Amino acid sequence: MQVAELARKIGNGEYNERLKKLYGEAKLESAKIRYINALENFKKLYGDKDAEIYSIPGRSEILGNHTDHNHGKVLAAAINLDIIAVAAKNEDNKINIKSEGFDADNIDLSSLALEESELFKSAAIIRGTAARFKELGYETGGFDAYTTSDVLKGSGLSSSAAFEVCVGFALNRLYNEEKISSVDIAKTGQWAENNYFGKPCGLMDQTACSSGGFVAIDFKDPADPAVEKLDFSLANSGYSLCIISTGGSHADLNDEYASITQEMKQIAGYFGCEVLRNVKKAEFNENIIKLRDKFGDRAVLRAIHYFGENARVQAGTDALKDGAFSIFLQVVAASGNSSYKFLQNVYAIKSPQEQSIPLAIALAKEALIDKQTAVRVHGGGFAGTIQAFVPKKFVSEFFDKLKPVFGEDACLELFVRNDGAVVVM
Repeated sequence: MQVAELARKIGNGEYNERLKKLYGEAKLESAKIRYINALENFKKLYGDKDAEIYSIPGRSEILGNHTDHNHGKVLAAAINLDIIAVAAKNEDNKINIKSEGFDADNIDLSSLALEESELFKSAAIIRGTAARFKELGYETGGFDAYTTSDVLKGSGLSSSAAFEVCVGFALNRLYNEEKISSVDIAKTGQWAENNYFGKPCGLMDQTACSSGGFVAIDFKDPADPAVEKLDFSLANSGYSLCIISTGGSHADLNDEYASITQEMKQIAGYFGCEVLRNVKKAEFNENIIKLRDKFGDRAVLRAIHYFGENARVQAGTDALKDGAFSIFLQVVAASGNSSYKFLQNVYAIKSPQEQSIPLAIALAKEALIDKQTAVRVHGGGFAGTIQAFVPKKFVSEFFDKLKPVFGEDACLELFVRNDGAVVVM
């Protein structure tokens, strides 16, 4: 359908039900404006073409804090914040993507070798994804796209993974007749990020963005992770998923993140293993005295977190399958406790005076005292965001107590959407 006709139909309300499913009734009108603006911007750039619109959600890590890099288990969920892309085939053999607020990327598919100048840039993701498609025998081809995102950068909600999935999803739709599974699209995004973008990420973020809903992922074999989409509706639980941005900066934290992986793998190496997933917990327990002498107490504590967190992921997954939401909340709270005390990723040791995450956790727990809730650090930690499951009727009151400290725009009420990467219209 031509972009002008798509815009007209959105304005007339012909896609209202589709948009309500993705964003909720309260955000219907703002979603319509957003989609029409995207179509108009696409038309200015590329003309009134026959086009499609895609939506790729961000994700929230629910359980499994810092387990994937040691081949552990995670529980994640797709959220209602997303990237939307207006996309159309072209005959130029080039992928042209203009993302709102950024310069356009124009990738010639006749040359897909790694470009050092593109490290840590979106162009690397596009080129790397196309290169991986070609390497795996998938079809590639040119397309024009305009994207806009409300997945907040630096929020731990995976704006980068959503973009990676967006590129792979477009190639799958336009040139591969949707033959590529959501998990395989996620893998191409991870490959591009690892090999072209220059970041050694895991696969959790891309898998959750691509698959949708609550997703349990087991990385025992990271080349072929076991992915299970759960049949659970957060909307029917009476709770909202709330994210609070603490305003902390992720700058200069690479060494803090790296220390977690490094220390866990040091413990694993003691037992002749590459990762903790291959270490028996009983054997670990028998050697704690030797381990703390060789690697220090923090490395031992982080390994304790890993073993406990893997069990919590399974317990939380089972609770959602059984509809036992109160047990699920207890498990999430326990995960937050372990992350704080054992994993120790709530603030950077080189900047002990900056403790925005512990402060947010303390204030959130005080605001929710005597209520059945769960509060924890969200994502990689050290700075950024916290997560809370809050009864819907208390969300406004909860935010009123956090906003004076962290800012009017610091608090987000999210819902878990069942759709992963989808064609909207």
